Amino acid sequence: MADENPSTDQPENLVLVYLRRIDRRMDDIDRKFDEFILRLARLEREVANLHADFAMLAARLDRHEQHLERIARRLDLVEV
Repeated sequence: MADENPSTDQPENLVLVYLRRIDRRMDDIDRKFDEFILRLARLEREVANLHADFAMLAARLDRHEQHLERIARRLDLVEV
């Protein structure tokens, strides 16, 4: 029966060709999306680390400021 109507085989094959192309593109998109998610997770971790570093630096600056104020008071450089 397939020999009687060869024109029906061609569109079916063309549809399969396009479906395979779409499938390959979707695989590529999935791979890129997975890579994007991994990179985004890395960025989130780095930003969290930066926040922790900034908090640590702020705490150190506060301690230095207290230390300098104490020194200034001992040297009578500021009013008590």
